[in-house]
Amino acid sequence: MDKKLGLASAVATGVGLIIATSCLLSIGQGAAALGNTFIITMIVACLFNILTALSICELNALMPNLSGGMAQYTLASFGPFVSIVVNVGGYLTCQTIMGSSEVAMFGNTMSSVFEDVPISGTVYSILLIVILMVLNLFGVDMFAKIQNIVAYGLIGSLTIMGIMGTLKIGTGEIVEQPAVLSSNPADMFSLLGLAFFLFIGAEFVVPISPQVRNARRNVPLGMVISLLAILVMQIFVTIGFSHYTPWEELGSSTVPHILYGTMLCGKVGTVWMTIVSLLAVISTVNTAMFSISQICCGMAKINLLPAVFLKKNKRGTPYVGLVLVSAAMIIINATGLSTSDQLTFLILTGCTFWIFSYIVLHLDVMVMRKRMPKAPRTFKLPLGPVIPIIGVIGNAFMIWNIDPTMEVKIKIYTIFVIVFAILSVYAVIWTKLKIKRPLFKPYPVKEVMAMENDLYLEAHKRAAEAAVEDAVAVE
Repeated sequence: MDKKLGLASAVATGVGLIIATSCLLSIGQGAAALGNTFIITMIVACLFNILTALSICELNALMPNLSGGMAQYTLASFGPFVSIVVNVGGYLTCQTIMGSSEVAMFGNTMSSVFEDVPISGTVYSILLIVILMVLNLFGVDMFAKIQNIVAYGLIGSLTIMGIMGTLKIGTGEIVEQPAVLSSNPADMFSLLGLAFFLFIGAEFVVPISPQVRNARRNVPLGMVISLLAILVMQIFVTIGFSHYTPWEELGSSTVPHILYGTMLCGKVGTVWMTIVSLLAVISTVNTAMFSISQICCGMAKINLLPAVFLKKNKRGTPYVGLVLVSAAMIIINATGLSTSDQLTFLILTGCTFWIFSYIVLHLDVMVMRKRMPKAPRTFKLPLGPVIPIIGVIGNAFMIWNIDPTMEVKIKIYTIFVIVFAILSVYAVIWTKLKIKRPLFKPYPVKEVMAMENDLYLEAHKRAAEAAVEDAVAVE
């Protein structure tokens, strides 16, 4: 009998996929704008993400073991058009943007630590992308075994350094400054979009549910605990910032974690934070590349993307999606993501797509509740539709508060609308001409689950060939 994973492994997976060094930029930006009251903003964002995690658990309980995840849930709820637009926009586009910002953080860290080396942060960033792409093409996921170790090393180090800063026991000089810069609720809510980024990714615990012991309890609990653990760490770090890092310097820094480590513990803190954060960057970007290529392959399997994304090299890597996302990251980084403002804008743009996909997930739950009220579910949200409805309202509120300034909001919304329009055109053309299905007619759940099997593709391929032969015979 195969050994099952316990609650600790579920928590480790959640923590490992959520935490990233680019999150530290968001904490720095939020803390520099509000002071310690940013903690309230983080708590609200964390609660909304917990609601989303629970909705995802119910969908997984209804349709378990699906590699495409959200693509299949939405396909069974709203049909191919919505599934294509939301998944390509909400996940593929967003993860490409987030991965790009993470790589940019790597470049900024390298250039700040090695100031005497005449190499720009962009060069470091592009070099990392190329190396990770090659490693993935050859199936050499050298970071997989240390993924959780690195993630726990990062969150453990940040927690320790946050506690040191909170208790004022660092070796650096304590800064005399106001702990609170604004207690205005409007200011706190205006940064909800930024705080949201600190907690995205908990849903990636769901794919391991078949290997988790007592998954009905441990998967939802693991997702919630991982989110709360990260929240606690971020609270300590924010308070530590207030004691050791001048708000103005924190807000302008592209590597706030390095700045904080240096001011807290001097050279030791610089080296400590550099080593741990660089390992986390490599691990996070590697995971992003792998997951995007797998999602593309999964969507091609259910005929929502061209079959070319199904192609794998001799080492079993779906290389088309991998190469495309790597190229996109290189192009984005070649534009020069050197300042904190540019990085923050990139993160917030990606968050908008991701938050929108979370809204659709909550709607998926309500649709499936209405359509299949008596279907067996190993996990079901309490209070009927209350939690999904609160989740929809909360996520919509975060999109409206994606940035404090209307000028930046308009830029983000403009990019969102343009990408949405492009994806809508693709979705209409693909659905009508390729798969020849109604745009908004949901697929039966049984068919969606059957599509996970390779035999489904073979059967439909043979049926299409037979139809062509019959047409030729008639002529």
